[in-house]
Amino acid sequence: MSTSPPAPRPRIALVSFPGVRAFDVSVITEVWGVDRTDRGVPLFDLRRTAADPAPIPLRGGLALTPDRTLAWLARADLVVVPGLDDHLTPAPEPVLEALRRAHARAIPVAALCGGAFTLAQAGLLDGRRAVTHWNLVDLLRTHHPRVTVVRDALFLQDDNIWTSAGTAAGIDLCLQLVRTAHGAETAATIARSMVTAPFRTGTQAQFIEHPTLHTDRDADALASVRAHALAHLAEPHTVAALAARAGMSPRSFARHFRATTGTTPLRWLIAQRVAAAQKLLEQTDLPLPEVARRTGFGSEITMRQHFAAQLSTSPRDYRLAFHLTLDQPRVDTTRPHP
Repeated sequence: MSTSPPAPRPRIALVSFPGVRAFDVSVITEVWGVDRTDRGVPLFDLRRTAADPAPIPLRGGLALTPDRTLAWLARADLVVVPGLDDHLTPAPEPVLEALRRAHARAIPVAALCGGAFTLAQAGLLDGRRAVTHWNLVDLLRTHHPRVTVVRDALFLQDDNIWTSAGTAAGIDLCLQLVRTAHGAETAATIARSMVTAPFRTGTQAQFIEHPTLHTDRDADALASVRAHALAHLAEPHTVAALAARAGMSPRSFARHFRATTGTTPLRWLIAQRVAAAQKLLEQTDLPLPEVARRTGFGSEITMRQHFAAQLSTSPRDYRLAFHLTLDQPRVDTTRPHP
């Protein structure tokens, strides 16, 4: 009996050179370098690429040993650049040229936090939108004026180039890259093993230093409202109704909600509904109108509009790309949706 050949391992290139941050290297390794095949996650082929094989010192007494040259970037499915300890560290010219060649081959290129400075040095961000840590925005604008720096996004994409805000937002970006290539459930599985959120909505404006806008009691009320909305996604929710549940006026509720999450109540709710629909599309055979109903979109047309806006695809195409095969576990569709 013939057996089908194993699926090719997705190839991830970690670009390294003196000055890259140990934390970002660890994040990239944790997301793509851990074997989670027992939980249905693909086995990734993560390689540490550099201009030469010499060990690269990292802050904290650590060292990174490259196992591939920069030529391996031509074979990669994704190229990831860590942030920098000193954000103005000049990257070696072979690194910059390898990044330019990878982008020219339409390989996705991603940078965590201050890694945006490396992409900017390569000229890859000229005329494009990019994000970095909120405290580095002015520095990036000053040294690379041709880059359109977005102040408060957690991460964003422009022309197959991804950038992220600082530290934890690098984890958000890595999980988004997994989600884009391998589906929401794969990203969620990795996030669960890392004990982190599969995705965070909002912007890094919520993390910029500012006076506290609400009391602990208000925070508890907001958390309770979000939990209620998640448990009843199929039901219609208005800002006025959510505010009443929190015991606030709609204006006060919207202001406190944005201060807590970095986004508006309705944008947060749409993001949760899209995520829930992704999971149902991956794990069930429910018809699209039923998926839309269970996740609160009401109609397939509305769900399709939000998928196009947030994921640049349609629910039907998303299912074709990420629906689980017959030998993988499925969600029990006979159980009522909460």
